[in-house]
Amino acid sequence: MDAIEIDKGSTTSIQQQLYDRIRSAIVERRIQSGERVPSTRSLAAQLGIARGTIDIAYARLTSEGYLVARGQRGTIVSTELRSNVISAETTARPMSTTDSASDGSPLPLRMGLPALDLFPRKVWARLAARKARELPPASLSHSYPMGLPVLREAIVAYLAVARGIVCRPDQVVVTSGYQGALNLVASLLLTPNNQIWLEDPGYLFAQKAFEALGMRVMPIPVDGEGLRVDDACANHPGARLAVVTPTHQFPMGMPLSLSRRQALLTWARDCDSWVLEDDYDGEFHYSGRKPPALKSIDAMDRVFYAGSFSKTLFPSLRLGYLVLPATFVRSAERACQMLHRGAAAFEQSVTAAFMSEGYFARHLRRMRTHYRARRQALVEEMERQFGKDVQISLQAGGLHILACFPNHGPDIELANQALRHGLAPVPLSDRFLEHPARHGLLMSFTNIPEHEAADVVASLRNVIARNP
Repeated sequence: MDAIEIDKGSTTSIQQQLYDRIRSAIVERRIQSGERVPSTRSLAAQLGIARGTIDIAYARLTSEGYLVARGQRGTIVSTELRSNVISAETTARPMSTTDSASDGSPLPLRMGLPALDLFPRKVWARLAARKARELPPASLSHSYPMGLPVLREAIVAYLAVARGIVCRPDQVVVTSGYQGALNLVASLLLTPNNQIWLEDPGYLFAQKAFEALGMRVMPIPVDGEGLRVDDACANHPGARLAVVTPTHQFPMGMPLSLSRRQALLTWARDCDSWVLEDDYDGEFHYSGRKPPALKSIDAMDRVFYAGSFSKTLFPSLRLGYLVLPATFVRSAERACQMLHRGAAAFEQSVTAAFMSEGYFARHLRRMRTHYRARRQALVEEMERQFGKDVQISLQAGGLHILACFPNHGPDIELANQALRHGLAPVPLSDRFLEHPARHGLLMSFTNIPEHEAADVVASLRNVIARNP
């Protein structure tokens, strides 16, 4: 492929310039069908620009049929280009739903991921190597169904300091992420046709999981104080379980107010019901006092507390934890014996060392600092480039922002257009279960370093501008 020239002083974004130049080279046959294009790493080094910018351009060209990703074999010019594809105005077709670039890295704005570039891989590798050398033969047998004792003890110590939760190691179950926690709670508590309170808007996975188990999901609206407990009590007082995100409501971001926390716990006591607290991002709060965990004020012991390492370490670790009310310890031991033989012991041992030797706390402090800066950079670029055309809802914590574009059509269409152009925001309206939907785009800032914010926002602006 001929050398690509980028004008860093141009008002056209670097990503758009790169896209235009590669597309033109393909259309003009200066790059032949089947020819391999440079890897994102080598092109980034050649041009002196961020790999994320190249990822966006490559993802756009892939979605429009110009490039084909071949995994480790690289990315090539499509051998099946048709005349209606090579034209002055190409109609983009939907990207794969993986929300990943051609090299497998996450697309900008993708939800649900921590900053993968900030993870201390060298420290983790060193701990893993040490644990592998120390591996006793007995550890090659079946794992502990409730989790390795050393990791359960590390979680207890962490929760006492970071979230104000006082519990015993035997109350902690190491799970396969949040899904494992949901399955365990369901096996301990629920029978088909039980009513479940879910926040509306909320986490769609929980809705689908409970419905698949035969439960009756009751969508409860939220407002500026979180879950409207009075509405839930008035309309569905007989629910067996309430699933809430009290620290930062997902996806709106507000904390559950103290009065509603107390009302929720009172309902659980009076109706012999239970609460599942999903503290999916409680570690990340940037201004003011961090809201306490609901479990920390649970004097009546009615709360199951679910935490996960997916947002603090990395998702493929597939580890989370569940703090049980004391009355369920024995039944949970039996359930874990029946449901599984425990999460992978080696990964648990490395995680325990990472926590007990102080790396976890240091990692969280570092991430909070970077996240605060990355969020500020993204918001400032949004406000600078969109001006009055955007309304940004910014809460005190969390891992994403909510941006509304009231003059630019339905959010689902905006999200689909963005995906075709290498961006992965999520439409807010798609997170509503029953109540009238609001429109906006949910956008994570975790994997967008400050120096890449301008290019990402410029790409989003190009998408939004096409939907007047």
